[in-house]
Amino acid sequence: MSEREGSQRERRASGAVRPALAPAGSAEERTSPVLDQRGRRCPLPVVELARAIGDVAVGETLGLAADDPAARLDVPAWCRMRGHDYLGESAAADGVPVYTVRRAR
Repeated sequence: MSEREGSQRERRASGAVRPALAPAGSAEERTSPVLDQRGRRCPLPVVELARAIGDVAVGETLGLAADDPAARLDVPAWCRMRGHDYLGESAAADGVPVYTVRRAR
């Protein structure tokens, strides 16, 4: 086991959120649908994420583009509460954060 794998397991065991985005340019990243919530404020981006997650198959990912600063904390918290996997944050072409979620159930 590599040092990185060991530290990832420790974070999972401690309950910490694990950012594990697909490598840049991967098939998963290119084909993942992105829910555009630019200009909407808390709690609307997470409310729309909750509605949209049912439209993707279990194991598939959904991106949430949101410029609301609260989304940086709200999306990982929502994932923990609902049992989905928070995969991390990347940036859209215009610099807006895109939060990636994998549907787990």
